Formats: sequence, structure tokens, C-alpha cells
Amino acid sequence: MTEGNFVDYVKMHVSSGNGGKGSSHLNREKYNAKGGPDGGDGGRGGHVILKGNSNLWTLIHLKFKRHIRAGHGAHGSSGRSTGSDGVDEYLEVPLGTVVRDSETNDILFEITENGEEKIVAEGGMGGRGNWHFKSSINQTPRYAQPGIPLEERHITLELKILADVGLVGFPNAGKSTLLSVLTSAKPKIADYEFTTLKPNLGIVEYRDYKSFVMADIPGIIEGAAEGKGLGYYFLRHIERNSILLFLIPADAKDIVEQYEILLDELRRYNPEMLDKERFVVVSKSDMLDDELKSEISSILDKDLQADYMFISSVAQQGLMELKDKLWKMLND
Repeated sequence: MTEGNFVDYVKMHVSSGNGGKGSSHLNREKYNAKGGPDGGDGGRGGHVILKGNSNLWTLIHLKFKRHIRAGHGAHGSSGRSTGSDGVDEYLEVPLGTVVRDSETNDILFEITENGEEKIVAEGGMGGRGNWHFKSSINQTPRYAQPGIPLEERHITLELKILADVGLVGFPNAGKSTLLSVLTSAKPKIADYEFTTLKPNLGIVEYRDYKSFVMADIPGIIEGAAEGKGLGYYFLRHIERNSILLFLIPADAKDIVEQYEILLDELRRYNPEMLDKERFVVVSKSDMLDDELKSEISSILDKDLQADYMFISSVAQQGLMELKDKLWKMLND
């Protein structure tokens, strides 16, 4: 998936259908001049329904759909004939989609399962025909109910990607390079910060045809929880990952300090993210000789409150061991 095709934020106006009017028809036939009321009910207005689709990874198919309208219910007719229901409008969305009311910013619901359906705008009920109102006092009611009006609202769709492993690190830590080596994804890679502006997804192939999904999240900077840099734009994507894989380059001034800063940003954004399983990899370790690795390891063993591993995406060092570790963490 290319960066330009990844759309994770869409605003739209949705409108359900009006309920059909009930009929106030009176039965008048050649041999039954006073047949009484036989007006049918109006049909239900169409719903606007969101449906989860596990084959979708982005909201790009909804990017230019600004107005969604469901069909109106048909009016009732003679012979107690009920009007047809309005056509429901289905919008398929990827799993992990959060639906908000754009005016209040309240979360309406989330779609997390394949095939899950939620009504975002409910169609109006059809009005009842006059035959419902016949009584001993009023044998020929000449009135029927109107249909319930449609429901409309402005909604915002936010995608929080569902990935098994989320890559977390500062800009230019080597996250995109690792994703490109472990998967067939082709993220943009360059030697400057914020090369990655949107999350990239890739499927990591493991032994015996097994696989898991890895997400490359745009780099975190200090203050991201307050909206600095790309701020909330990417931090929400980390919420859905099962495992957080922290990437810290071997040439960082202080690996432990960088890890603590990253943890602090996650803590300030959402403390619950610290309950996820975490693993640290020291990337670009092909720059280190055995003596430097031993020296860094002694510091990390003492001060880093997490398991860690040395890898090099470019030199293909430690990658199979990393897959083994992640697979074990995912399946324990």
C-alpha cells in the first residue's frame, strides 16, 4: 500500500430515508359500496449502515463520498397493502474504524469485527394505515399516520489500524527500512526526518506459511502527546497494536533515555498503552563491533526496563531471531 493511498480520516453527511405515509383509503367496490377502511401501512425508510470488512485497510474508497442518502419508504395503498421499505445504504469500512458525531465529537461506536453492522442513521418508521384505527365508535376513519421523518447527521470516520506489531521510534530510526525488509511493503525511505507521513502496513511471512501484520507508525517527537509534530495523527494508530516494537538506532546518544521519552509520550497520550507488551530493538547495529555491543549491553542490562535485541535491517542481521521473538510474544 502506497502512502498516498492510505486514508484514515473521512468526514461525511449521512441521511436515512423517510418513512412512507399510511393510506386512508376506503374500500369502495361494485358489490361492496361500504367496505370500510383498508389503507395499508407505509414502508420503513432506509438505514445508513456501516459494515466491517477485514479485506479493507484504508478509507480511501470513501474519500470522495461526502453525502450518503438511503431510500425513502413507499406509501401504503388500498387493500391493506404495505409500502415497500426504502433501500438501505451500506458503507463497508476496515476493522478498527471509530465513528464520531462531527458536531459533538462523541464516539458513536467502533467497528472491530468482520461482518459487524451498525446503523449510523436510522430510517423513519412507516405510518399506519387507517384500518388500524377502525373501532366500534368510528367505523370509517378517514385519517392515517404520516411516516417518521428521516435522520441525518454529520459523522467522522477515524481508522485506528489493527496490526499485530506496531513500530515505535523517533524519526529516522529505521522503522520503514525494517518494514521493507521483513515484508513486501514499499514505504518511502530517505535520510531525513518524517519521511513517513502516514502509517504503512506489511505482512511478515513466518515459518510454515504463518504470518502476522506489522505497522510502521510515523516517528514520535517530544511533545507529540500535546500535538507537536504529527501529534495525535499517528498516536491513535498505536492504540490497536498487540505488541509495541521500539526501534532505537545504535548511534543514539542515550538509548535508555530515548526509550524513556518514547514511553512518556505514550503514557501522556493514553496510559493504557503501557499495558501492552513491549520489546526494544537496537537498529543499525552493523555499525557496532563486538566490543561496543558488549559495552552497550552492559548499560542496557542495568538500566533498560525491557527485553532488547540488536539487529541490522541493511545487513540482514538478527531478523530471523526477531521474527521468532515476535511470534512467541504474539502466541504466548
